[in-house]
Amino acid sequence: MKIPTRNVTMPNGEVIEVPDIGAIFRGATKNVFFVIIAVWLATGIYIVNAEQQGVIRRFGAFARVTSPGIHYRLPWPIERVDKVGVSTVRRAEIGFRTIDPGPPSKYRDMPEESQMLTGNLNIVKVDMIIQYKIIDPVKFLFKVRDIEATTRPIEAALRQVVGKHEIDEILTSGKGAIQVETMELLQKIVDSYDSGLKIVAVQLQDVHPPDAVVDAFKDVASAREDREKLINEAEAYRSDVIPRVRGKAAQLVKGAEAYASERVAKAEGDASNFTQVLDQYRQAKDVTRKRMLLETLEEVLPGLKKYIVKGDKNGGVLNLLNLQGGGK
Repeated sequence: MKIPTRNVTMPNGEVIEVPDIGAIFRGATKNVFFVIIAVWLATGIYIVNAEQQGVIRRFGAFARVTSPGIHYRLPWPIERVDKVGVSTVRRAEIGFRTIDPGPPSKYRDMPEESQMLTGNLNIVKVDMIIQYKIIDPVKFLFKVRDIEATTRPIEAALRQVVGKHEIDEILTSGKGAIQVETMELLQKIVDSYDSGLKIVAVQLQDVHPPDAVVDAFKDVASAREDREKLINEAEAYRSDVIPRVRGKAAQLVKGAEAYASERVAKAEGDASNFTQVLDQYRQAKDVTRKRMLLETLEEVLPGLKKYIVKGDKNGGVLNLLNLQGGGK
């Protein structure tokens, strides 16, 4: 690079060439200015991650929303970008605060939040976790002043739901219903605030009576468990015995019905046979009588021992005696 110079006349009249300091300074200042402008313009480059959306503000007012990727905005103070995680699931805690996630985890109890009044005027301690995420970053940035203040209605919604249920239901079978009702009510509240939030899940962490009466409630809960156990055992016994008894009764009924059908059919057959024989007897009494005698003999004689002997001239049967031996 050529250094700027200027001619200087010496006292003896000699003209010499020396560096032009002013020109050099002016050139350096100009170069620095251009470098500063370039660096300032380069600060407008920004990257939005995959789980984020970028919200551009121009002099503090909303300008546009940018998707994940590399983008450019006018440098500060003209425009600024807020990167909002729209896929991140956040959480709010009611009744406790996490001090250290651990392990081991450490928590701080918040009794002013956890103690609530049930529908039957009992006191119960309820710890709950609410999971939510941002679905509209513009509403979240411009209409939500304090996220903690926005999630505070969680406590009010939970108290309202708990106040509709009795303590027995809250401690045992009603936890699922309370979670669903709280989630629906809380979503309506945050929607009314136009906050751009979506409630993802509501989970009861711990539900128990106050410390002063916890032992008594444990005894009651144990008695209920024993009652449920006995009821379940009785139901199982009934489910086992009743089908077997019904099956046996059905078997006896079917057997009786089959026996009745058999007896009726046999009686009807005998009656029909008797009627036929009677008709034949009336038509030929002697022939029918002899036929009946022969048929009876055919049925009886096959079961007897028969002996054929030659009779004497007097027709006696003495030759049949003692044929079985032993005088029998």
